[in-house]
Amino acid sequence: MHLRARVATTTSAVATALALSVSLAPSASAEPPGIPSTETAESQLAALPVEAEGPMTGYDRDEFPHWSSVEGNCNTRETVLARDGEGVESGTDCYPTSGDWYSEYDGESFTVAGDLDIDHVVPLAEAWRSGADNWSEEDREAFANDLEGPQLIAVSASSNRSKGDQDPSTWWPEESSYRCTYAKMWVSTKYRWGLALQSEEKTALTEELESC
Repeated sequence: MHLRARVATTTSAVATALALSVSLAPSASAEPPGIPSTETAESQLAALPVEAEGPMTGYDRDEFPHWSSVEGNCNTRETVLARDGEGVESGTDCYPTSGDWYSEYDGESFTVAGDLDIDHVVPLAEAWRSGADNWSEEDREAFANDLEGPQLIAVSASSNRSKGDQDPSTWWPEESSYRCTYAKMWVSTKYRWGLALQSEEKTALTEELESC
C-alpha cells in the first residue's frame, strides 16, 4: 500500500493535538485542520485516480478501530468535541459536561454533547471501497482517528446519519454555504490517504469546487 502521507499515531503526536484542543479556547466556528485552498483542492482532485468502486466484501466498521485513546481518559471523539465546541467543560472521564456546538452540515446548534456525532468526512465504508481494503489495520485505525487532516468534524447526529456512507455524487450538506468547504475537506482527505474516486464523484466535486 502506498499512502501519500501516514498520519502520526505516536503518543507524543496525538498528545500535542489534544493539548492544543484543550489549552486554546475553542470557538463554535472551529474547523478541522488542513482544509486546503480551492486552488490546492483542484490540483489534488486532478491528481487522484479515477477507478470503478470496489466491493464491500469483507467490510466491517471494526476493521477501522475507533475512537482511539489520545491522552489519559480522552479519546478521539472527545478531542474533536472539545476542538469543535465553544466553552466546553469536561468531567474527569474527559466526556464534555457542557458546551455549545454548531453543526455546519445543517445549521443546528446544540448544548448537549450526546446530540452530536463525529462524522468521518470520507466514510469508512467509502474508504474501504476506494482502496482501504488493502491497508493494514494500523493504517485504517490512523485514518479513522485522523486529527491532523480535515477528516473528522462534530455535526448533528441526524445529518451524519442521513449521509451514511454516501459520496458527493449523492449527498451534500444541507447548508449550501458549507458545500465548498466540504468538497475541499473530502478531496484533501482522499488525496492525503491516496484513495481513488469514482467518475460521478469526481464530476460532483469538480462542479462544486468551480462554484467556490
